[in-house]
Amino acid sequence: MNCFITGASGFVGANLVHELVARGHRVKALLRPNADLRGLAGADFERVNGDVSDRAACAAAMRGCDWCFHVAASYHLWLRDYAPMYAANVDGTRNILEAAARAGCARIVYTSTVGCIGLPGTIGGQLGAPTDESAPVSEAQMSNHYKISKWRAEQVARKLAAEGAPVVIVNPSAPIGPRDVKPTPTGQVIVDFLNHRMPGYLDTGLNWVHVRDVAVGHILAAEKGVVGERYILGNADGNWTMKQAFGVLAEITGIPAPKFQVPYRVAWLAAMVDETKSKLTGKPPRAPLGGVRMAKYKMFFNPAKAIRELGLPQTPPRQALSEAVEWFRANGYLAATGRA
Repeated sequence: MNCFITGASGFVGANLVHELVARGHRVKALLRPNADLRGLAGADFERVNGDVSDRAACAAAMRGCDWCFHVAASYHLWLRDYAPMYAANVDGTRNILEAAARAGCARIVYTSTVGCIGLPGTIGGQLGAPTDESAPVSEAQMSNHYKISKWRAEQVARKLAAEGAPVVIVNPSAPIGPRDVKPTPTGQVIVDFLNHRMPGYLDTGLNWVHVRDVAVGHILAAEKGVVGERYILGNADGNWTMKQAFGVLAEITGIPAPKFQVPYRVAWLAAMVDETKSKLTGKPPRAPLGGVRMAKYKMFFNPAKAIRELGLPQTPPRQALSEAVEWFRANGYLAATGRA
C-alpha cells in the first residue's frame, strides 16, 4: 500500500514506519524541517516537509495514497499557553482527516488515546474491572488540557466517520519499548529508574503495552478495522500498578525498586508549588499537576476487542520493559556515573 503518516518522528510513529516498511508498504512521512529523525534511522521512506496545519500541502502529498495514519499530536501536561496544543490536536486532526478523505484514502487510521475512554470505578471500595471501548465518559471527565484536546479531536474523527469518511480510531494505552527518543513520560519513568532518580512512587497504574504491538495494531486497523469503531491497543496482562512495574524493573536490572509510596496529597501540593515556579521561569515543571491528577486513578483497560477483531499481538509486558531498558542503555540515556 501507499501510506501517508503524520507524527513519524514520534515514539509510536517511528515504530509504525519501521513496521510498514518491513511489510513492503511504501511510506510518505510528514515531518517538520527540524524533526528529530533518530527513531527513523534505517527506515526507507519519502519525506514530506510540513505540518498538520498546512492543509494544502498535506492534501497534495496524499494523492495516490491508500492508507493515512494520523499519529501526530502535541503532548504536553503543562504549557503557559495551551492554544497551540488545541490548534495542533483538534484543528490539525480535522485538516488531516478531511484531506485524506478528499484524496480518496481507503482507510484513515486516527491515533487517539485511552485517556478518551472511561476509567474503572470502585465497587465496595474495590477497584472495578478494566474498562473497554464502551465505558461511558464525557469531556467533563477529562482531567487536563491534553486529554480535553484529544477528546475533541476524537469527536472530529467520529463525526467524519459518521458522515462517510473511512476513519478507524485506535486508542493506545501506555507504550514502552525501543525508539523512545524524547522520551515519552512513560519512558522517562524508566530512564529515571535506571539513573536512580526514582525515590518514591504514586499509587497509580497503567496498561503497559509493547510499542511494536501498538504499531502493528495500527496496520491491523487499516486492514481489518470497522469504519467508525475504536480499538484499545493495549495488553490483556499489562494492567500493572507502578509498584508492580518497578518490581519487574528491579528484577530485570538489579536496581532496587523505590519503597516509599508518595501520598497523593503530598504529590498534589508539590506539583502546585512546581507549577507556580514554572509560571515565573517558563521552564516546564518536573511533576506537572495534570500528570498528578491523572495518577490519582488506575488506568486499567481491556483490549479484548482489538485482540478478537484485529488480531492484536500480545507481547509480554515484561519483555517490553526489558527491551525498553536495553534500548535506553544502548542509546546514551544513562547518567555519566554509569551505575545503571
